[in-house]
Amino acid sequence: MLPLVGLLGAGVGAVLGGPVAAVAMAGYGTLAVRAVRRWRMNRRGERVRRRGLDQLCGLAADLRAGMPVPHALGAAAQQHDGSDRLRQLTAAAVRLADRTGAPLADLVERIEADARATDRGLAAAAAQAAGARATAWLLAALPIGGIGLGYGIGVDPMAVLLHSTVGGACAVTAVALQVVGLLWAERLGATPGRAG
Repeated sequence: MLPLVGLLGAGVGAVLGGPVAAVAMAGYGTLAVRAVRRWRMNRRGERVRRRGLDQLCGLAADLRAGMPVPHALGAAAQQHDGSDRLRQLTAAAVRLADRTGAPLADLVERIEADARATDRGLAAAAAQAAGARATAWLLAALPIGGIGLGYGIGVDPMAVLLHSTVGGACAVTAVALQVVGLLWAERLGATPGRAG
């Protein structure tokens, strides 16, 4: 999908402003669609994980209430759409409880508590990285301010950027550096456990 967005942006840019505009539209359009897709994937993953944790909590409550283990696990399995890792841990807890006689409700509660603590750590890491990501996006948006400033002082910066050799080279180089810089900042600020 991203190559298609890049081609579409390049086509629109070429029609509206020539080859330099084609490069800019392709680069910025691809970055924008990629950012939206990553945001959606992260939100969907977080919803699935929260649902899985809630189901673990319900399973532990069912077990504490005296529901038989096979019935409680069957009910949880029908609703369970959480992460594979939580499923694996729950299955391991069942095997451990069968072999050692440990109370399954306690094991499930510990899995849930550990997963929620991990989520809190990931949220703290994401909050720390948010400032760096915001700074990267602000720096990427500064050229828009420069173009606005050019118009403010009575110059036509778009004509220079789109229709002169030096301006076009500067614009293409700027777009390339912005794309690389944003991807690099995203990688540096990536939170473990999120979609990559």
